[in-house]
Amino acid sequence: MRGWISNMKDVLVTLHREDSGQDLIEYALVAALIALAAVVGMKQVANAINLAFINIGQKLNSAVS
Repeated sequence: MRGWISNMKDVLVTLHREDSGQDLIEYALVAALIALAAVVGMKQVANAINLAFINIGQKLNSAVS
């Protein structure tokens, strides 16, 4: 049991010191943040476009009537 704990401690210390994958994780987090902002922004743009088409449709209906 003592050997297993010691080995796990050594692995964790090595992983803590190893930073070769850190850049990839940072880039992935930045990409995820940009994607989230794009989704939120697209919802607002879609709502504005939908509202514009509704207004155009109402104006066309009133002009035809």
